[in-house]
Amino acid sequence: MDLIKQLINGIQVGSIYALVALGYTMVYGIVKLINFAHGDFIMVGGYVALTVIPVLVSAGLSPWLCIIVAILFCALLGMATERVAYKPLRGAPKISVLITAIGVSLFLQNLFMLIFSPNPKPFPNFLDYPPLALGENFQISFVTLLTILLSLIIMVGLQFFIQKTKMGKSMRAVSEDPGAAQLMGINVNRTISVTFAIGSGLAAVASVLYCSAYPLVEPTMGSVLGLRAFIAAVFGGIGMIPGAMVGGLLMGVVESLTKAYISSQMSDAVVYGILILVLLVKPTGLFGKNVREKV
Repeated sequence: MDLIKQLINGIQVGSIYALVALGYTMVYGIVKLINFAHGDFIMVGGYVALTVIPVLVSAGLSPWLCIIVAILFCALLGMATERVAYKPLRGAPKISVLITAIGVSLFLQNLFMLIFSPNPKPFPNFLDYPPLALGENFQISFVTLLTILLSLIIMVGLQFFIQKTKMGKSMRAVSEDPGAAQLMGINVNRTISVTFAIGSGLAAVASVLYCSAYPLVEPTMGSVLGLRAFIAAVFGGIGMIPGAMVGGLLMGVVESLTKAYISSQMSDAVVYGILILVLLVKPTGLFGKNVREKV
């Protein structure tokens, strides 16, 4: 029974990793950019929800609406970041873009330190519903159940969006060859902006779910969570949406089992050790494909 509980806990955390990893992998798949500021969108989403919930409650509205507000804010922030910080650097050396991404990350962290102070703030538990009882000694909290179900729905919906919709096909075309996609009449700039908006919106969803499970918000919370989600994306094969999903879930399960049965201090070492072994055997990750460059 304890093993099942640890697996469920791992799937919950892994679902959050997967949502954030999807943002990394979508952006990388289209513009070949590692957006290290993506983790800080989680922090931004947490503070937006924290600020909006009292306003919604005082207005007689459901605090659940904070999720929609956080998604819209982070989506707009993602689009603005792409337009201001990344678009001017298309075609620039990758090291320049990487440094810019780190700069955006530090800017967001320090900005929110100035606005909200560096001290952690408690996050209101608006998801305080009775747990689901599956037996006399086995219960699943509402937050855990919601995180797993909502993450699975979003992952399946995103895969359908990428494969079946016109915008999704445009994203795949831009990922394959931006120049050819533009010649075929695809608006590359709009496609990239939509990609950043979707990825940042997913980070907002992950932030509300994460803060509901671990009710603290602080300016640096996105750094570690974003790093782990990036590792999950690399684990599954960066640029591959199914890989981001599987990588996040596997990383969450391994982390949970390590904390429960080995040592809580060894969880990161075990996760990164498994990542190194996987990359030694398959450098492109579990679902990554070897791509030959034309000379």
